Amino acid sequence: MATTTKYGWTTPDDTALVKDGAAAIRTLGSSVDTTTKNLNPETTLGDIAYRSSTSNVNTRLGIGTSGQVLAVSGGVPAWTTTTPTFSGVFVRQSASTTSISNNTNTTVLFDSEEFDTDAYHSTSTNTGRITIPAGKAGKYAINSAFFFQDNGTGARRLQIFKNGSVYASTLMPPDAVSQISVTLNLVMDLAVSDYIEAVVFQNSGVSLTIYGGSAPIQGIFCASLIGA
Repeated sequence: MATTTKYGWTTPDDTALVKDGAAAIRTLGSSVDTTTKNLNPETTLGDIAYRSSTSNVNTRLGIGTSGQVLAVSGGVPAWTTTTPTFSGVFVRQSASTTSISNNTNTTVLFDSEEFDTDAYHSTSTNTGRITIPAGKAGKYAINSAFFFQDNGTGARRLQIFKNGSVYASTLMPPDAVSQISVTLNLVMDLAVSDYIEAVVFQNSGVSLTIYGGSAPIQGIFCASLIGA
């Protein structure tokens, strides 16, 4: 008996007797059944077949469960459950008030951290900066907000500086009765060692207070890595 080149199916030789034809067909059919089973090992909806390096046949990987992703483990595909890893920082001022001089750009300093996953911020050196650490370059959601003391003169401004230069700015009019909230929310593309600062300004003619503290939290600066 001869065999096929790819799958090794048994087939009759050209010189085989006619009386052996039925047996040859049965043998071929059995070979086809076995090979087809190896080619298609899936048994359940959603199964995946992959080639096994040890047996050199297709192997069944059963469907995973909701929320799992396909990964590689030990050189073969496998379902795994991943937990997203957050990276970012949220800093604030612990002091309840900070005086901001008239007509002066003032970098806000932060001595407290609600969280800091990867040493973005220091409470002892350059405390006004959020600096991108090694391995964390990417797009960041930046949020900053401050409340200025009520005063009816001038304007209130908040700027985000990147590496010492203005990147984004917002301006609010004064209010003689209520505190003024100035906020900035944006997405920035930041490289390793880039640093950002929150810089406030007011020109009321006198020094004005911005409010901090932890109950409720005021005077905030946050950076959250959202993607590469």
